[in-house]
Amino acid sequence: MQNSISIASYSFHGLLAEGKIDAFGYLESCKYRYDLNTADFWNGLIGTADENYIIKLRQEADARGIEVVNYHVDGVHLWEDDPEARERNYQGAIKHLHLAALLRAKTVRFDTGGGVGPISNEQMDYLATRYQEYARFGEEYGFLVGPENHWGLSLYADTMEKLALAVDHPSYGILLHMGHWEDCSPDDGDRRLARWAVHTHVDANVTRNDLATRMDILLHAGYRGCWGVEHHSAQNEYAEVAYQLAEVRRVLARKLWDIQNRQTQDFAASVKDGNPLLTEEQERG
Repeated sequence: MQNSISIASYSFHGLLAEGKIDAFGYLESCKYRYDLNTADFWNGLIGTADENYIIKLRQEADARGIEVVNYHVDGVHLWEDDPEARERNYQGAIKHLHLAALLRAKTVRFDTGGGVGPISNEQMDYLATRYQEYARFGEEYGFLVGPENHWGLSLYADTMEKLALAVDHPSYGILLHMGHWEDCSPDDGDRRLARWAVHTHVDANVTRNDLATRMDILLHAGYRGCWGVEHHSAQNEYAEVAYQLAEVRRVLARKLWDIQNRQTQDFAASVKDGNPLLTEEQERG
């Protein structure tokens, strides 16, 4: 999965609303339109929690040599003020954890929920307990699980950092929506959370304006996950996604080239002049 690129299937929600794409068509697009071996599934595109359908989807991904690098689930966020709604979402999350296992997803996202603002002690205790439970499930079935910073409580980097420290589990990780923070600058938020990032979503604004900066922060932190293109406009989606994908490929290739070039230069500087097979005494001989 290191240095791979994916397309979040939410990117095609406009086509989905028009009845022009489904989960199987998305796999075809990833493989043959965009030349990818990854899938980044949104449960809204899949459209069902039927296990037989999920198994068929997994079979078709396997047939195309596609790895499901992420499964991002809406509608089962953790925090609701109403206890009954919290319990309903929890039961839904348990169902989707099993679906993620059937998909053999590598990372899974469940939102924090809540409103934009500082987190309460009650919310922190509940979120940490649930994410620990989900992470233990993920550990058993071979995937990483955690929140994404794109709405609600998760938009505060301070909250996301405290939550990660509270969960403290090797199968917990963050889907980093690059540069998307309410309580600090894009650089500060990404830098603080980079150590827990296991997947990313790169929106059009980042793609156009500061992709190189955002990538530098993660690469400097040793990020080894997938770079997930995500488009939001619901318009001209095939072409807009192609543009974003091409730019992510270009910038990533340049970053990796720069790293390789520096390593080559460092190696060359460490090699002594003269015949590398002879010692200095032999050469003077």
